[in-house]
Amino acid sequence: MLVHDHRNFGISGGHLRGDIDPWQQIADWRRAISYLESRPEVDPTRIGLWGTSYAGGHALVLGATDRRLCCVVAQVPTISGYEQGLRRVSPDATPALEHAFNEDERARSRGEPPRRQAVVSGDVSVAAAYRSQDAIDFYLRPIPEGIWKNEVTLRSIRAARMYEPGIWVSRVSPTPLLMVVARDDKLTVADLALAAYERALEPKRLALIPGGHFDPYHDQFPLAEAAATGWFREHLLNPGTRHSAIPTLPISLNHNRT
Repeated sequence: MLVHDHRNFGISGGHLRGDIDPWQQIADWRRAISYLESRPEVDPTRIGLWGTSYAGGHALVLGATDRRLCCVVAQVPTISGYEQGLRRVSPDATPALEHAFNEDERARSRGEPPRRQAVVSGDVSVAAAYRSQDAIDFYLRPIPEGIWKNEVTLRSIRAARMYEPGIWVSRVSPTPLLMVVARDDKLTVADLALAAYERALEPKRLALIPGGHFDPYHDQFPLAEAAATGWFREHLLNPGTRHSAIPTLPISLNHNRT
């Protein structure tokens, strides 16, 4: 089992902390798959991938474009940055956000560092990606010093609003796809995920669990974990093969985006 932090987060390197490029993260995942293939203890014909939230969208893209994967799990995945933005940013706030994006672009063209804003805040005077109480509670939990800061680059937010992993979902087939969807998810938005699941081709399975976006990591973890583990066992533990090596590629969750 291989788990990693994305570049610029956690214990991974990266000089610009809190900066997120979804396509760079996907490229890093491809390198991780290649690394797994090189390991003598790994059967390269039995590699699966798990991603959640923003990284759940990455799982869809990789499932559609990297046939080295034997199966994919996309948990509470980002489907459409554009549609999610429409739900989370009111029309009257959009001009100010676009102005901030443009000012960041101009500043960087002058050689200034990328501008930043908070990931979560309950203070309406503070620019933030999320204001819901469940997001605030999740992100502001006590964690070891230096692992994460409550800020993200503005260009990461613009990139997230341009990211459309749901358009790849029908191309994941014939790679088996499990989607884990939280019934009341208002961050990556349950109805978008369910519509994407309908567009996906077989083989596929839907695990619809109670709760909101963060419940798969807390109250509903047993259900989410059992669904993913069962999917990997079904598609990686082939009859007649040795069970001593069960290579899967679970990717650390990444919520540091909008």
